Amino acid sequence: MSNSADSAGTGATGSGPGRRLRFRPVRVLTAAVFALAGLIFFTSFDTAKGTDIRQDGSLLKLSDLIQQRSRKNKELDESNASLRSSVESLAESDDGSSKAQDRRLTRLENSAGTQPLTGKAITVTLNDAPPNATAKLPGYPEPQPDYLVIHQQDLQAVVNALWQGGAKGIKVMDQRLISTSAVRCVGNTLILQGRVYSPPYKITAVGDPDRLQQALAASKAIQTYMVYVNVYGLGWKVTEDGTVTLPGYSGTVDLHYAKPVQ
Repeated sequence: MSNSADSAGTGATGSGPGRRLRFRPVRVLTAAVFALAGLIFFTSFDTAKGTDIRQDGSLLKLSDLIQQRSRKNKELDESNASLRSSVESLAESDDGSSKAQDRRLTRLENSAGTQPLTGKAITVTLNDAPPNATAKLPGYPEPQPDYLVIHQQDLQAVVNALWQGGAKGIKVMDQRLISTSAVRCVGNTLILQGRVYSPPYKITAVGDPDRLQQALAASKAIQTYMVYVNVYGLGWKVTEDGTVTLPGYSGTVDLHYAKPVQ
């Protein structure tokens, strides 16, 4: 009995046998904290599986994934262009067509943008404004973030004006535009034919340089853009490039929804 009494007395608040143990919330709280910490460590270990979570490929940002897909699409485009060139070479060796048919096919390929195009050209460069830009002219509000970046309609305005000015072919960044090309922006990045680009954006057009520049100046949409250039510092540059060669379009040309004109 003395052993029991001594044992009970060890955890009691007072001394002497027969006193009841008091409830100590601090001890319970301490035990709970250690238990929770153990659970967290175990969960972290189980998630990492022995790897660095910060470097885990499964946790890549969406932007990283987009860049990876963009690079892969570029590689596929280049491979597709090489295979197409080989097929065309084999077809030309003995295709059974007449010279008149070959000339007609060449004209159609040039119109479709699948062949390289050489001629005098101009390049329009668009760029975001500095992040710390302020209104340069009186009477204009301080810029919102939206005012300082290139938008889809800005790129489309330039492309449309160049076509209006008689451009024989247009290249955006390093890709040739064709009739099914769509210039789209997500945030302040350009997505063109499966590939992603960041500003500055360069648009090169082959044609009469004077007519092309006149078309740019006459565009109402570009006139609006120029207000933001002068007030908030958006980038705008037009250069004459002399004679250049635009690449032929190398992507797929399958149409899924278009119907031929009757």
